[in-house]
Amino acid sequence: MTRHIACLSFDFDAVSSWIIKGRTTPTLLSRGEFGAVGTGRVLDLLKEYGIKSTWFIPGVTIKTYPEICVQIAEAGHEIGHHGWSHIPPASLSYEEEQDQLALGNEAIEQLCGQKARGYRSPSWDLSSHSVELLLAQGFRYDSSMMGDDYTPYYARTGDVIHADARVDFGPASELIEMPISWTTDDFPHFEYVRTKTSVTPGLRATDAVLANWLGDFEYLRRKLDWGILTYTCHPFCIGRGHRMLMLEELIKSLAEKGAEFLTMEAAMDAFVARRGAGGGH
Repeated sequence: MTRHIACLSFDFDAVSSWIIKGRTTPTLLSRGEFGAVGTGRVLDLLKEYGIKSTWFIPGVTIKTYPEICVQIAEAGHEIGHHGWSHIPPASLSYEEEQDQLALGNEAIEQLCGQKARGYRSPSWDLSSHSVELLLAQGFRYDSSMMGDDYTPYYARTGDVIHADARVDFGPASELIEMPISWTTDDFPHFEYVRTKTSVTPGLRATDAVLANWLGDFEYLRRKLDWGILTYTCHPFCIGRGHRMLMLEELIKSLAEKGAEFLTMEAAMDAFVARRGAGGGH
C-alpha cells in the first residue's frame, strides 16, 4: 500500500534553550518568551486544517508555561520528551542523564496522564548511554538521529570507535529511530545567533526554505512507495508572521501532494505494522 506520511513536530523550548547556554539577559530571554505567542498561532493553524502533531517539550517548559502546555495536550497533540532543562545528553553523566529523563517524564505524566512514548534529545546530541536509558525507561522511539531520511530504523547500541577512526557498529536495539535532519528544521534557516566565537546567520527567505521542504516530500512521492518525512519547528522561530504563512503554505501544498499527516507515534506504529506485514526494506 502506498503511503507518504508527513509528521509535523514542534520543539517547545521557550526560554529553556537560552538559559542553559548562559543567555539570561532580558532581551535574550524574550526570544524564548516569544515561543508562547508562536505556540498559540501554531495551535490555531493546526486546528484550522485538522492536523494532529507531535510536541517535544522540556520539563522546565511544562512547569514554566503550564496553561499553554495544557492547551497543547487538550488539543489532542502527542507530547514527547525533550529533556528536563534542554541540556544535551552528550554533556551529562550516566546518572545525570537518567535523572533528566525521569524528571521530564514526571512532568509529562502530570500534564497528560501518561509518560512520553517518544524522545528527542536537546540539540540532537545523544550520549553513548542514551539508547540504553531510553529503553530502560519505556520509550518506544527516539527522534534525534540522521541515518536515514524517509525510513525509520532500529537504533544501535555498543558502537566502537577505534583510535585509527575505524568503526565497529553495534547491534540494533528495540528502540525505533524516527530520523530527522537539520535541513527540515526551521532553526538553522531562520534564527540569527551571535556569540563571541561564531555567528549563525539565519534569516533566510521563506520561499527558498519552502522550496527545499516541499522538494524533500516530492522526492519521497516520486521515488518511494512508502515513507515518512519529519519536519521540526520551534514556536519562537516559526511563529513569526511571514514564517507562519510559509507553514500554512507547506501544509496546503503537502495536502495537495497527497501527504498523510500523522503524529510521530502513529507514524511509528505504521512503520511497525508494515514490517510485520513483510513490507520492510
